[in-house]
Amino acid sequence: MYTAFKDFMARLIHPPLAFLLLLSLFAGLGIGLVLYVTPQGLGLSDDSIAYIAGARSLLNGRGYREAWLASNGPVTHFPPAFSTLLALIGLSGIDPLRGTRLLNSVLFGANSFLAGLIGWRMTASRLAGIALASLFVVNASILRVHSVAMSEPLYIFFGLMSFLALSFFSEKKRNLWLVISGSLAACAYLTRYAGLALVATFIPVIFIVETTWRKRLANSLVFLAGFAPLPLAWSLRNRLLGDSTTNRVLVYHPLTGENIRTGLYNFSEFLIPLESWRKTVVQTPYLFGSVLGIAGLVLFSWLIYQAWRSLRRDSGERPEILSFANALYVFGYLASILSSMLLFDASTKFRLRILSPVYVSLLILLVYLGSWSWRKKPSLWRGMVLLVFFFILGISALETSNVAATLGKGGQGYASFQWYDSEAMDYLRSLPEGTRIYTNQPGPVYLYTDRPCYVLPDLIDPVTALPREGYERGVAALKADVTSGQAVLALFKFGSEAEDVQSIYMQLAEGLYLAHDTHGDTIYTAFP
Repeated sequence: MYTAFKDFMARLIHPPLAFLLLLSLFAGLGIGLVLYVTPQGLGLSDDSIAYIAGARSLLNGRGYREAWLASNGPVTHFPPAFSTLLALIGLSGIDPLRGTRLLNSVLFGANSFLAGLIGWRMTASRLAGIALASLFVVNASILRVHSVAMSEPLYIFFGLMSFLALSFFSEKKRNLWLVISGSLAACAYLTRYAGLALVATFIPVIFIVETTWRKRLANSLVFLAGFAPLPLAWSLRNRLLGDSTTNRVLVYHPLTGENIRTGLYNFSEFLIPLESWRKTVVQTPYLFGSVLGIAGLVLFSWLIYQAWRSLRRDSGERPEILSFANALYVFGYLASILSSMLLFDASTKFRLRILSPVYVSLLILLVYLGSWSWRKKPSLWRGMVLLVFFFILGISALETSNVAATLGKGGQGYASFQWYDSEAMDYLRSLPEGTRIYTNQPGPVYLYTDRPCYVLPDLIDPVTALPREGYERGVAALKADVTSGQAVLALFKFGSEAEDVQSIYMQLAEGLYLAHDTHGDTIYTAFP
């Protein structure tokens, strides 16, 4: 079986042009798939609207600013690359809200293409490249990431490009490829601050694959020379305009059990695509976490072994750079995210979009393992590799079809009709021009009323997890503004939030006139 399959595929993809055409076919399928599952546009979250508003601000010539907020301050919390690309698309007349769908669909196709190239270069097998591209396209978790208006697809694109450039340097030994790799890593950083994980990965990789300390130090500096200018320029801009380089403060906040459970569940969705199987495994106490821990230990042990074998004096053995770099990146990226959660941003969670770059590296390593197994001579062994591949491809495609059917039914998050058809939004749109809006949902209110908003006073800062100062003064100022008749208080999902949040809403609404109440969306004004 494997011999006939191998001969067929060898004839099909032997010419390089045919191989590239096949990768292009998968890329086209990926583009079409994202467009199919998002007939009403990409899913939207608070961060999505921040990127869209930032792009609109750039298009209006006002710089990268918080246009969704009345303060309209310079954006420092979100890096600029995603909004900048949306603004460039907007030059054609396409609003950034619609531009996100065009951009992320193209990125899904481009990322599958790049994954196929990495599979080929990593294994010297076009068959492995086709396998990786196909697994990428049919993966439900990766599809979900590309169907939401967020920066992760662009981050994955720059990350894959930087990996490819590093492999070209390893082959050709030209410093230009190191500069390109560093510049692409900088673009990833300007897409998501987690791009620092690429630096933390590539510098050790350079030390591993080079043979002398002079080359290790010199090439590391060349890579950093390609990386440093863009992040330094962005940090300087933030310091001058926003008095902060990244809008993050060094404060320790422990990892919560809920966050850990969220991460385990999202990993289970990626590793066990079918929901019925996943529920069986996840419901068994400690089973999935133990298996995941053992797999991580095996991968880490392989990394240590490869590094030790490479660094032995006069060994002359070097690990395959793409597989080694992706394995190291899994740990480097997770360490970067974990440090952010513990020290910089308590609001960061192990959500699907946060974990998605790890998923891509794990798919790459899976194909590398399959290629290594394929090179074993026994026919039975190769037959097993084919069987496992088609099994994974089949269950992934089945789950992706289920996800596509669900996503295609309507918009996700703030793209849902429950938001754009909201009677509360109609009421806010009808307010006199210049009326100030205080709300717990500034993102969708800005998006569907085209009015910037004021955020509510809060007891706890979600980023630092520390108490905010001046809460009572903020409550008093808000009520005074509303009772003056110049502002309104809009509270969405009133009555359905957690008890501590609900108590704040009740305190804010106390003494104000309830002018609108539909489906838990309430709007308070001055008494008529």
